[in-house]
Amino acid sequence: MWCVLWAGQVAAQTPQTFDARPGDRVLQTQQLEGEAILALADAALAGKAVPADFRVEWQNEFLKAQHGTFVPFTLTVDLSTLHQPAALVYVRAVPLARDDGAGEPADTRGDGRNNAGDGFPVDAIFPVELRQEPGRVARIRRGFSLVPGRYNVFVVLRERVEPAAREARPRASVLRQPLTVPDFWSGELTTSSVILADRLDVLREPIAAEALAERPYVIGHNDVTPAADRRFRNDEELIVIFLVYNPTVTAQKKFDLQVEYHFFRKGASEGGSARQRNEPAHPPERAGERYFNHTEPQRFNPGTAGTLVDPASGQPVVAGQGVPLAGFETGEYRLAIRVTDLLSGKIVDRDVLFTVGP
Repeated sequence: MWCVLWAGQVAAQTPQTFDARPGDRVLQTQQLEGEAILALADAALAGKAVPADFRVEWQNEFLKAQHGTFVPFTLTVDLSTLHQPAALVYVRAVPLARDDGAGEPADTRGDGRNNAGDGFPVDAIFPVELRQEPGRVARIRRGFSLVPGRYNVFVVLRERVEPAAREARPRASVLRQPLTVPDFWSGELTTSSVILADRLDVLREPIAAEALAERPYVIGHNDVTPAADRRFRNDEELIVIFLVYNPTVTAQKKFDLQVEYHFFRKGASEGGSARQRNEPAHPPERAGERYFNHTEPQRFNPGTAGTLVDPASGQPVVAGQGVPLAGFETGEYRLAIRVTDLLSGKIVDRDVLFTVGP
């Protein structure tokens, strides 16, 4: 969980007349910033009007954590109307009632906190520098853990205030993101989210657990840079990575998984096309698409994975591959991933939609 900067001070402070000394102005400005950003989140939770001075988009994945589910996320921020790169971000997760989808907090207090009064399950505020990327956007990547369930996640992003500045109201935007967090601890064969990556770097050693909040896309020895979107050029490579959880493991610590990757292209006639003579068995086509191609199945067992993978201890199996897109014509595609537990016969299917274009 993140360190909450200033939030404790903000909760205990009320507006007051400030000393004019420079050091005091900095501290007092920070307190006012914290108060302002929490007030925006409170207003959003209460259903009141909140600012949307610039566009903020949300993207997240789900991974199994030591306790509950880890949620790495990316915020894409439109910089075209912002005045400065320094900003403050606040993230709050509010549990939803188990028995209805109306978005009511899962408590009787009415403020999203649990009945014990010990706060929100995610309640974090942190400063960021918005570094411009192509398209005049910036990306913020963080992560948090939650127990499985349904939530509303409120994200407030607000420009920083210079202590000596006398300027208009800092620009701010509030995002409300519904989130259904899966349970990876059921014991059933399942997978994490399938991550599409722009780049994958191999680390010499895993990073410390406390560093994962600020480097949430590090998976084992793999430092994943998630793809900015699901559009790729023909000269790029489609990189996918995901984790397989809870395979069958014998008393002798044997396991055996097979992972298949099948590609379907959209735009075919209704009902797809007839199976070709040499076409392998694959997940069924959907209306308006046809089978395109596949890669060789991957096999994960003690013979192929060696001693580095030990599902008996709860360690996941890391799967994925890179597929050059040079042979893909412009169009929309579906990657159907099929994971088969060859010891139990259980099957898990996952779909990834992407577009190839110039």
